[in-house]
Amino acid sequence: MVLLKNFVNIFKIAELRKKLFFTLAILVVYRLGNHIPVIGIDLYKLQQLMSQTTSVLGGIFSYIDLYSGGSLRQCTIFSLGIMPYITASIMMQMLSMVQPSLEQLSKEGEYGRKVINQYTRYLAVGVSLLQSSIFAKVVESQGLVATPGWGFRFIFVLSLVVGTMFVMWLGEQISLYGLGNGSSVIIFAGIVARFPDDVLMTIGSAQAGYISWFVVAIIFGLVVLISACIVFLEKGQRKVPVQYSRRVVGHKVYGGQSSYIPFKINPAGVMPVIMAGAILNVPLYLLTFLSSRFDSFKFLAESLTRGGLLYNAINFVLIIFFTFFYTALIFNPVELADNLKKSGGFIPGIRPGRKTSEFFNFILTRIGLVGALYIATLALLPSLVHAALALPFYLSGIMSGTALLIGVGVALELASQIESYLIEHRYEGFLGGAGRLRGRGY
Repeated sequence: MVLLKNFVNIFKIAELRKKLFFTLAILVVYRLGNHIPVIGIDLYKLQQLMSQTTSVLGGIFSYIDLYSGGSLRQCTIFSLGIMPYITASIMMQMLSMVQPSLEQLSKEGEYGRKVINQYTRYLAVGVSLLQSSIFAKVVESQGLVATPGWGFRFIFVLSLVVGTMFVMWLGEQISLYGLGNGSSVIIFAGIVARFPDDVLMTIGSAQAGYISWFVVAIIFGLVVLISACIVFLEKGQRKVPVQYSRRVVGHKVYGGQSSYIPFKINPAGVMPVIMAGAILNVPLYLLTFLSSRFDSFKFLAESLTRGGLLYNAINFVLIIFFTFFYTALIFNPVELADNLKKSGGFIPGIRPGRKTSEFFNFILTRIGLVGALYIATLALLPSLVHAALALPFYLSGIMSGTALLIGVGVALELASQIESYLIEHRYEGFLGGAGRLRGRGY
């Protein structure tokens, strides 16, 4: 009853209620778009190809299908989803670190961010053009097109590029007027949409006798256990104590209190997983295209099959790299130490200035290593479970560690944002308390 009362409090705040309904409306539009097919594709043959996860084509298509909420399997206008925009964002972030003009723009406040966002949109159009063109060539080479030719290619590429731009626009609307980060919420919706299919597939396989009910119990038990571990680790923090010096101004004394700086075990959140997947898609797309035209590239393309040893090794390394990369974008130890010094704060036992920045760098490196290994291990989980249980199918949703990490991580971010709204309007928090009204809250 207490939790129900806390949930009801969400709808008592006009601003929060509007944001929540707006986000849900955008997600409804996104899911409706996932049912508008692109003309000219034999869906039955495409689904047969995607079921062959041991092949390079089936592997990459199944991976993209996971983040697009099953729209690639149906070959809809939203088949590419938000991934081209994510890839473009990663490329712009990297360019901002090495290109002086972009680095200067990133430091110019709101104006610089708007210019960089516009460049990111243009780059996303280019990425979606490249991916959709390769996709069109591949489905033609596999005999999945009713009437192949330049007419089909033009309509197919145009449909996917326009769909990608529309999904990108939907994500931006969520970021501006809804709850949470728009791109993350779109990916979250796509992943959650796959869960019912995976559950029905697992139960159906047990009923058909392909797997035992004991294996089904193990799968669902692992899902609950992994989700609980993700929540526990995502909430884990290293609290660095901070002491503020006392200042006497006239007859008043300021400062002197103690506080702390929280560093999460996984400060980068779900972004390293998304970044690694987006970057790894680029060579996979190119190898898929080249292997369809030249036999000499087939061996290399098959060695990078999703779930294979080489694929998992590269994905593991990329996730660790992007964990440190994204943590460096979020936290600047020198800037953090300078701001702490300017505010009159210091860490007990650590000299302010350079020693403090070195201490922050040491803490972030140690925590970042633990967080990187944790999310990189989750990325290997589907392959390990698939091999250990000898499953006749690949659970890309509920048994994917990265999918669970993104799903649980985004859900926790949304819950935290709702919690802050409730506390700001003098309600008990959504995740705890007695759920009673402390004030009018309007």
